[in-house]
Order: sequence, then C-alpha cells, then structure tokens
Amino acid sequence: MHLTRPTSPRLEPIPKVAERAREAMANSFANAVNVIATLAHSRSISKAFGEFAQTILYKGDLSRRDVEIAVLRMGWNCQSVYEFGQHTLMALAEVMTEEEIYLVTRPIAEGNWTPAEAALLQVVDDLYSDDCVSDATWAAATSHFSNAEMVHLIAASGCYRMVSGLLNSTGVERDEGVPDWPTAPSSA
Repeated sequence: MHLTRPTSPRLEPIPKVAERAREAMANSFANAVNVIATLAHSRSISKAFGEFAQTILYKGDLSRRDVEIAVLRMGWNCQSVYEFGQHTLMALAEVMTEEEIYLVTRPIAEGNWTPAEAALLQVVDDLYSDDCVSDATWAAATSHFSNAEMVHLIAASGCYRMVSGLLNSTGVERDEGVPDWPTAPSSA
C-alpha cells in the first residue's frame, strides 16, 4: 500500500534555476525543469545525482532499452508519476513503444517480453519488494546478463527508487508535456 502523494510541491522549484533549465532543454524531447530546479536546493546532491544519473542512463553496460524498462518499472512500483512520465518521454523517443510502456505497469506474464526482459523486470520487482534479488531471479537474470550488466541493473533500479522517493516526497509536479500514467492501448 502506498501513502498519499503530495498534491502540491513541498519544495518549490528555484525560479532562476528553472529559467536556465527551461532554456537548456528547449530542444529536448524531455522536460525536466521542475526536478532540476527542485534538486537545486542542494547543489552538491544535484551535481552528484546528475553525474550518477547520466552514467546510469548512458554510460553503463546495459542497453538503453533495458535501462528504460528497469527505470519505468521502478517508477511504477514506487508510484512516482513524475519519474514514470519523464521516462515515458525518453523511452518513446529512443527505445520503446506505447504498448510496451503500458505493459511495464502490468504483471510480467501479461507482456510479450523476451526471457531476458522478463528476468530484468523480476530483478526490479525483487529489489522493490525486498531490497534483494532472490536466488531464483538471480539465476534467471544471470543466464542473460553479464556481471557488469547485473551491477548496472541493480544500480539503475536503486538509483531510480531513490529518485522516485525524492520526487514523491518533495511533491515535484510534472512539467508541461510530461504524460500521466499510461492507459491500455487498443492492442494491449
């Protein structure tokens, strides 16, 4: 069971940071102004998180698709609409379909996932529910992913669990153009 999420920001985005972020993201498919301007309340955390998130998203051993599946699943599990919405934009622009994004919110068996993707989703679910990957899930995942990819998957899941908690707790509002939860496509 999830607690009620704030309906307005508990920490207001810093206006001058929001303005700079808006200018910097003018030509981007994503719009993360509110999160950038909210994290700016702690300059050192904002800087460290930015570097870590960029590594998780673009420099690790997992494919971009696998990273987005993991991030979306953790955002869904944590009921972080901001996180899920931002990564919906990223996934649609880069590696996933609307139907796949919807299926990330469903039980694993309902999706047409590859065995590797199903194992990846179960890793995320295990980490969300118990902060430890079960032996059975580990065996399934390691039959598809290298040691380096497993570290990346666990780090991505943990990073975006932390981000989801931060966004949920501070009440960061979705930026303009950032979607809400997905609805079932007619083909799902």
